[in-house]
Amino acid sequence: MKHLERSVSSLIRNAAIAMGAFIYITFDVLHSGPLTELDATIARWQRPNLPAWGDWVIYNLDHLGLRGLTALFLLSLSIYLGRKFRTWRPVNLSIVSLLALNLVVGLAKLEFGRTKPKLQIDLLDAGGMSYPSGHASNAILTWGLFAYLAVKYSAPSRLRTQTATWSVAATTLLVVLVSLFRNTHWLSDLIGGVSIGTALLMLIVAVDRLVSSSRTRSPLSTEEVRS
Repeated sequence: MKHLERSVSSLIRNAAIAMGAFIYITFDVLHSGPLTELDATIARWQRPNLPAWGDWVIYNLDHLGLRGLTALFLLSLSIYLGRKFRTWRPVNLSIVSLLALNLVVGLAKLEFGRTKPKLQIDLLDAGGMSYPSGHASNAILTWGLFAYLAVKYSAPSRLRTQTATWSVAATTLLVVLVSLFRNTHWLSDLIGGVSIGTALLMLIVAVDRLVSSSRTRSPLSTEEVRS
């Protein structure tokens, strides 16, 4: 029980830190702070001209943060795990995460109305949908929950946990770099998206660990019962 309490407290603390980062970045964007100057510098970079196959690769790598694609993978895994272990828990967590992502990030986009960097002008309340980045927040939240469920309902080990963590981090970083290369988002959009996505992921995992379910049947819970 004490280990569980420490785990939940750590998750909530990390969520608060991520939310604090999002608030700071938002303040910087609203008041044209130092980060927006870096945004403009990166947006003016001359991108190299890639061959057709290179454009195809970059374009499809950007799909790693696409909401529809990642939601399909997450829900497919959740349904599989739910049927295998006879529990609605993974499906419920997935639905909650997707609703939270669309609600929080979607409303923020509408509220700030920031223009895209391809326009070479940074305006707020201009009907844009740039801040925060949906691709970045979606990458960290959806793939993060995918990895969490995959590890939780397998035979958990330190190696599997570390592999899952680094895989999600690498995927999110790749989405950020591709977005910068394609000039589809300002850097602050992407950092803000990662921050709010991380906060939501930490909170969802904290709720899963805090709220017990007698119908959750995973190898982890079985081993805990045996011990």
